[in-house]
Amino acid sequence: MYKTGFHRGMKNLNAKVRIFRELFPTFALKIHYDMISKNRIKYVRSLEMKKYRKAECVFVAEGHKLVGDLLGAFECVYVAATQAWADKYADVLKGVEMDVVTDEELKRVSLMEAPQQVLAVFRQRQDEVDVNEVTKTQLCLALDDVQNPGNVGTIIRLADWFGIEHVFCSRGCADLYNPKTVQATMGAMARVQVHEVDLPQMLSSLPKDTPVYGTFLNGENLYGKSLQNRGIIVMGNEGKGVSAEVARLVTERLYIPNYPEGRATSESLNVAIATAIICAEFRRR
Repeated sequence: MYKTGFHRGMKNLNAKVRIFRELFPTFALKIHYDMISKNRIKYVRSLEMKKYRKAECVFVAEGHKLVGDLLGAFECVYVAATQAWADKYADVLKGVEMDVVTDEELKRVSLMEAPQQVLAVFRQRQDEVDVNEVTKTQLCLALDDVQNPGNVGTIIRLADWFGIEHVFCSRGCADLYNPKTVQATMGAMARVQVHEVDLPQMLSSLPKDTPVYGTFLNGENLYGKSLQNRGIIVMGNEGKGVSAEVARLVTERLYIPNYPEGRATSESLNVAIATAIICAEFRRR
């Protein structure tokens, strides 16, 4: 077969990589300089679907900032990155399988319209916590069937901003490892532990003196209410709010007033915006 200049160049490059590995084995990475295989692309694309993420216990993250944040918190199993990004993170990627690619090749495997330097596949993390213990001294968030991945990711990012370390998601929430959720966290999932739980069962198991806050149209004005910096704040579904089953377990009902009161206004706030307002008031006290 006729060898083009490209093929001869790749042959020389691979020869240099082999020599480097022989001379410096402790620094060797599992780097591939060939184009990403069709099977690899098919595998990464399959991880858009929850059933494949769950079966493999992995998820996809993209972008230099997000992947950089997650590297220290999740086990990385595969990376497709530009040469510049690969050089920058070589020390922390020992033993990780990597394809060094061009920007055009990255577009072939990416789940985003405009990929930025790197795509990585991480192993999912199983965080365990004693909710009874943590709520004695900490403020936590609980999401009751929040179904939009962008909202779930943004709320995790808000939790990180306001120093909330635990978010409890009902089984009807958007999947934490949905690529849209992951992107919306902007790396906050590296620092915030997210737990999928049977929310009514979890709330009913709490000690009776644990405050459980929730937002309702018939609640007490947030700004005049006595608030504790411990317990759980429950945020409800985008369209239906807090479910009846969970509402029965809420001990403190809150209401975010519009301004001025009595003026015709929007029916409700976006759940992530409401979460930001509530967390800010709790932390202001």
